[in-house]
Amino acid sequence: MNQIVKRRCHAGTAAAGATSHRCPSPERAAGAAVRAAFLASVPVLLLSGGLAGSVAAADFPSKAIRMVIPFAPGGSNDIVGRMVGQQLQERVGQPVIIDNRGGAGGVIGTELVARAAPDGYTLLIVSVAFAFNPALYKLSYDSVKSFTPIAMVGSGPNVLVVNPQLPVTSVKELIAYARANPNKLNLASAGIGSFQHLSGELFTRMAKVQMTHVPFKGGGPAMTDVIAGQSQVTIGSLIQMQGHIRSGRLRPLGVGSLKRNPTLPDVPSINESALPGYEAANWWGLVGPAGLPGPIVARLNKEVNASLLSPETQKRLEGEGAVATPMTPAEFGKIIVNDIARWGQVVREAGIKAE
Repeated sequence: MNQIVKRRCHAGTAAAGATSHRCPSPERAAGAAVRAAFLASVPVLLLSGGLAGSVAAADFPSKAIRMVIPFAPGGSNDIVGRMVGQQLQERVGQPVIIDNRGGAGGVIGTELVARAAPDGYTLLIVSVAFAFNPALYKLSYDSVKSFTPIAMVGSGPNVLVVNPQLPVTSVKELIAYARANPNKLNLASAGIGSFQHLSGELFTRMAKVQMTHVPFKGGGPAMTDVIAGQSQVTIGSLIQMQGHIRSGRLRPLGVGSLKRNPTLPDVPSINESALPGYEAANWWGLVGPAGLPGPIVARLNKEVNASLLSPETQKRLEGEGAVATPMTPAEFGKIIVNDIARWGQVVREAGIKAE
């Protein structure tokens, strides 16, 4: 935009008691008139734009919605995201297309949504890992300012599991085995800077043991590696691990909540069984690009919360060790801000650096 410079008529003294005036030329006067006319039209343009936005929100959604999951298939983000997508699709009457974009601890998929148009047709599933990234990466987006909080979906603890062939049946036995075999146990995670990584880092630091960290691009591949026996240990979301725990392919040793989880009543918490004060719980939610119109945010929040209040959804989450947590966009936004500060401190104290 060209810079517009205002000029006033200049008053100069021609003689004692007399004043001469140099007023704008006809061309300048004409330019000022055009500018005044443009400024007068701005409120009309803004009003018409606002009306158009309201009309678009009233018709939302009129086409398929793209839901980006910034991790590989099989992890807790993927499980929750697909559940939310299915519920949302049924409630709004439009397809919800799942788009897994894993890599860089979730940054790749998150960056994609940060650049998307704020029209409600590109959404992002986030988890507590969303709060780690500002302390780990040099981001092209602002984790708070570049997004619009929409709805929190649920929360649930991590669970410490091992390959059943490992000769340990409790957290204390695992700690003893790890101390006797430093760096011989592979600790799989969903990637550097993931919640699995930080949960594992917190565990090894508190237990004073050394394990070899093996990062993957998502919780699913990490879990598969432990089942296969290439890695022996992982600390991942209970919602992700539950099916394999039931089948016997993974052995649970302790949950990351301060108390036992009703889904695994016979499995003690890591806090009570071996490491007092240990806590690692995850959450999942839905956000969109910054500038998402309020009516669209309200519609999406309404539909997600309605699905979370249904007995079917609550039973499904509880069966996986998670709890539905419906709330307002503002409440979810506060959780994001608080966890960015809280987990950022953990990252800095542990000295974790993204590759």
